[in-house]
Amino acid sequence: MDRRGFIAGAGALALSACGTPNASRYASDEAVARAAYRDPGPTALTLFTMINRRSQAGAHSSLMISGSQRIIFDPAGSVRPDAIATRHDVLFGITPYIAEFYARAHARRSFYAVIQYHQVSPEVAEKALRLALAEPAAAQAYCTIKTSGLLRQLPGFESINVTWYPDKLADQFGTFPGTQTRTLIEDDDDDKSIAISRFDAQVAQGAQGAGQ
Repeated sequence: MDRRGFIAGAGALALSACGTPNASRYASDEAVARAAYRDPGPTALTLFTMINRRSQAGAHSSLMISGSQRIIFDPAGSVRPDAIATRHDVLFGITPYIAEFYARAHARRSFYAVIQYHQVSPEVAEKALRLALAEPAAAQAYCTIKTSGLLRQLPGFESINVTWYPDKLADQFGTFPGTQTRTLIEDDDDDKSIAISRFDAQVAQGAQGAGQ
């Protein structure tokens, strides 16, 4: 297979997992400022990897960045509640409540989530934030290409190979000393829109965490 054929095939493998581009989601400056949340813990990167429970193949990649504020860089992602301020592929205001919702929204009957936490310096976290905020909406199936490409630009992560495959990126991220890994397995309905609608309803009723 030639290189173009390989790329097309790799993209097709990921097509069912990464969602459609989010170019139309662009929160106002006021909404982003209102949602902004800074976690009191160490500056850190958290890689989310969604794995197919039957085939064990990687299905999606995204990156939570905790620096001067905490965001999730979710290229071509499909978890987009109305209650979360979003610009293209960046979700703002990632409080503990929202971070937990995000992880659990991806752990379904057919998929589980691997969550890898790695402390970084404030300088590395800020560079990751700048890179994420500068990214346009990713094309469908480019979730891991974009996530691995961002990580590769960070000091200390230059050894990461840009890849189409979420499980391969998780393997690489896990080799960095100090990375903490947990696996989240749940049996909720595969239709993530159910969890998203429930989350939006809870926020509308005053649940803690929406940009607080």
